[in-house]
Amino acid sequence: MAWFKRKDKGIQTPTEEKKDTPKGLWYKTPSGKIIDTDELKRNLYVSPEDGYHVRVGSKEYFELFFDNNEFTELNEKLTAKDPLKFQDTKKYPERLKAAQEKTGLKDAVRTAVGKSQGKDLVIASMDFAFIGGSMGSVVGEKIARAIDYSIQNNTPFLMISKSGGARMMEASLSLMQLVKTSAKLAQLADAKIPYISLCTDPTTGGTTASFAMLGDINIAEPNALIAFAGPRVVKDTTGKELPEGFQRSEFVLEHGFLDGIYERKDLKKQVNLYLDLIQNQPVRA
Repeated sequence: MAWFKRKDKGIQTPTEEKKDTPKGLWYKTPSGKIIDTDELKRNLYVSPEDGYHVRVGSKEYFELFFDNNEFTELNEKLTAKDPLKFQDTKKYPERLKAAQEKTGLKDAVRTAVGKSQGKDLVIASMDFAFIGGSMGSVVGEKIARAIDYSIQNNTPFLMISKSGGARMMEASLSLMQLVKTSAKLAQLADAKIPYISLCTDPTTGGTTASFAMLGDINIAEPNALIAFAGPRVVKDTTGKELPEGFQRSEFVLEHGFLDGIYERKDLKKQVNLYLDLIQNQPVRA
């Protein structure tokens, strides 16, 4: 027996009264799991069904690490110029303006200082939404200035990498940021101030070739892509089939390039534990 009977044939609702399902109510993970977006947000953007870590940006990481989401942003108005007058299908300034309007960000990294478990911490967090988290002059300069702040104030430094590599629109100027940030981290090490590097999905190209792998402790989120060249490029270059999970954080950990992998919910506690141990201070609860 049918549960209901339709009295009239066809759909009778007038067009103006029809309602679409609002976008963003559900999120589908790569494994096919369907998650309510409100539940996903409550779970720090990690799928409770399969543990998939959704890509998030500086806003979410600042909320995660800074106590009560209270912090002071550093050099927040720094923006890129176009000294090379670069143009492909668009002029570089046009791409910058479009990215700024779309994301509400000035560039692909934000830096800030605040309390984390009650102690000062400087954080530089990259945003993949801004031109693929590409590393240009502003990214290198903001990271360098954040490290300077750490040195001047004797404050530990946390770098959260999420990048597709160097920004092609700035050519050699972009590549110079590898040298600049690495030199600044050497100064940080000379000052005996701890540096924790957190690699998230994806951490590739020039970021991996510089600051992302220079931490006193290098850690990552689960299943993050961590590489210099992506797996497709490596496969095409070598002509060989790659091992399963190649360049994912678990593979990288197994081969000695990482010190640990931690779920997002454990990151704040684990980073601060490392900082206490490095500085030989009482471990915070």
